[in-house]
Amino acid sequence: MGIIGAGQLALMMGEVGHDVGVETIVLATSRDEPASLSGDEVLLGEAKDPVALTNLANASQVITFDHELVDLELIVTLEREGIAVRPGSHALRFAVDKAYQRRRFLEAALPVPQFVIVKSNTDPSLEPFLEKLSNEPVLKAPRGGYDGRGVLFPRSREETLSMIEQLSVSGEVLVEERLELDGEVAQLIVRGVDGEVALYPLVTTVQSQGMCVEVRYPAEVSEAIAAQSGVLARRIASLVEGVGVLAIEFFVANEELFINEIALRPHNSGHWTIEGAATSQFANHLLAVSGQALGDTSAIVANAVMVNVVGGDEPSSPQAAREVSGIFVHDYAKAWRPGRKLGHVTSVGDDAHEAHVRAWQGARAYGTVMKEV
Repeated sequence: MGIIGAGQLALMMGEVGHDVGVETIVLATSRDEPASLSGDEVLLGEAKDPVALTNLANASQVITFDHELVDLELIVTLEREGIAVRPGSHALRFAVDKAYQRRRFLEAALPVPQFVIVKSNTDPSLEPFLEKLSNEPVLKAPRGGYDGRGVLFPRSREETLSMIEQLSVSGEVLVEERLELDGEVAQLIVRGVDGEVALYPLVTTVQSQGMCVEVRYPAEVSEAIAAQSGVLARRIASLVEGVGVLAIEFFVANEELFINEIALRPHNSGHWTIEGAATSQFANHLLAVSGQALGDTSAIVANAVMVNVVGGDEPSSPQAAREVSGIFVHDYAKAWRPGRKLGHVTSVGDDAHEAHVRAWQGARAYGTVMKEV
C-alpha cells in the first residue's frame, strides 16, 4: 500500500497495517515525518512531484492518501497508466475543491448552507447574495485549507469585501451563509471496492479557533438527527464513489443537518475508534482500499472522549500524560511547535462525565494549549 503523505494519519495506518495483511510504503518529504516510524518503507519526495509519484506507484499495488493536498491531474495520469488509486480522482475532487463539492451537492439536492462562488468582490452575484443574509458570511478558499486555514469570518461588510479580494488572488472564493448552530457532528462511512458500505456511530465534535478540540461518542443529538445522518452519509458515499473512509462533518441547526466538510481518508473525528470500536477507522480504511471485506464498525464501549493536543508556549510532555490513569495517549512524534497538532488522548468508560474529565486531565498534562469549550 503506497500512502501519499507521512503525517499522523499515515502513522496510525502503518501501526495497524500488518494486522490487516498490508505493508505500507509512505511518500514523505523527510524522514522526520511521523509515518517514517511505522511504514515498512519510506520514499522521499513531494506529493505533487510526478517523479516521486511514479516511484511510489512502481513500488506499490495500490495507492491511498494521508491528505488531499495533491495535484488531481497527476492522480488522473496515474489512473490512466493503470495504477489502482483509492479513493480515485473522481472522489478526491469533492475534497480537494470545495467549490466543485458545493455545486455537485446542490445539484444532488443534498443539504448545504446557502452559498455563492465568486471570482472577485465585484462579481455581480455577490451583492444580491449578501443582501439576503442576516449577518456576514463565512469565506472559504476552495483549495488547500484545513484545520481552519483558508476559512475567514468577517465582522462587517467592509471586511467581507476586503477578505474576498485577498482570497480571490488565488482563485474562486466560496461565500457561504453563517448558520446559527446548535452543534456539530461527524459521520464516518467506509466504502469497499464493491460498493459495500459500513457506518460508524455518529459523534459530537467540539470546535475552537477552526480546529476540532474534542470528539464525544455517543453523539449528543436526537434519534431523528442520528437517523438523518446515516441516510445522508449513504447518499453522499454513493455520489462521491470513494473507496475507504469518507468522513462527513455536519452542522446541526434547527434540528436539521447541513454538510460542512468531507474528507476521503481517516479523519480526526474517528480517532476514538482505535479504542472504542470493533475495527478502527485506520484498519477499515486499509481493508477497504486493499479490496478486503470491511470490518465491524460497532462501538465496543459505552462512552468515548477524544481530545486533541495542540502545542502551547512550552514543549509538550506525552510522558506526563501517560501518568494520568484511565487514558490512552497517542503521540504523533512531531517536533513541538505552538499551534501544531501533536497528538491526542482518549478516555473510555461507562460514565460520560468521567471519561470527559479524564481525557482533559490527560490533554492538559500533555501540554495542550486548547481549553475546554
